[in-house]
Amino acid sequence: MRPTLRQLEYIIAIAETGKISLAAARLNVSQPSLSAQLSEVEADLDTPLFQRGRAGAKITPAGEEVVRRARQILHDLKDLRAAARGDGIFQGRLRLGVLPSIGPYLLPGVVRRLHHEHPHFRLIVREENTRELDEGLRSGRLDMVISTPEDHPGTSAAALFTEHLWAALAQDHPLAQDPGETLPLTALTGQTLLTLGTGHRLSHIVAGLAATAGGRVSDEYEGTSLDAIRLMAATGAGIAILPSIYAATERHRGTDVKLIQIAHRNAQRDIALIQPNLPTPRPGSEVLADVLRSEAATILGRMLAAG
Repeated sequence: MRPTLRQLEYIIAIAETGKISLAAARLNVSQPSLSAQLSEVEADLDTPLFQRGRAGAKITPAGEEVVRRARQILHDLKDLRAAARGDGIFQGRLRLGVLPSIGPYLLPGVVRRLHHEHPHFRLIVREENTRELDEGLRSGRLDMVISTPEDHPGTSAAALFTEHLWAALAQDHPLAQDPGETLPLTALTGQTLLTLGTGHRLSHIVAGLAATAGGRVSDEYEGTSLDAIRLMAATGAGIAILPSIYAATERHRGTDVKLIQIAHRNAQRDIALIQPNLPTPRPGSEVLADVLRSEAATILGRMLAAG
């Protein structure tokens, strides 16, 4: 049957490297052999997959669709082999995408537990913004993602936890001097809010809170990480809006800002384990979801215990 599985691997490598020479080096085959295989596939499919030139191999619209389907075919083959061995995802590898506002704070404990309980498990983690996670899930580049379910329509989502949002204030900020247990949204009237760039769902939530409260999202600074916006808040540049997994981790290790939970129904986000909408979830999906829920509960429990 053509294209062969090996030829599908060739096509994907060319798409990912953008050059036949680089793809050949990655796959440890000669460049003429790879070029010949590509020409054979294009002849079999009766359509060009790449436009070759001095600048490299530029993928065509038809090529993009073929590469997407090729990734899915190879992904399904790995699933088939794992299912035959009887241990689901924990016998092979899992390419997991995660929001950078969650991954570094939630996953260390998850990975330790999974490696202890499932020694053969191999987790490959990619931290990407919401848009990139959705592209990765749909192209087959990622197997599952930890993200906000409303940003991935047409997928299968297992709810994990809900994060409330916290205001991070400089220690000498007026709102930090006599804080209550929570901060009403009206306290943000006229305030400058700091958040991540527009590719993140968090930035849209913060923009909505600013509009409701009569505050403003800083147009002078867009953070690339939660640590970055927290540091800016500590200098008095504005109020950083932080999700609770990060806020709990930060409070546990000692922080340079005052953290107060925002009391408003829209000051939260739902987090889910999301995968393509297949007839049945991948074997082991619920095991992974349970471990993620357990670790999140432990982290958030520390926040509640600290008051």
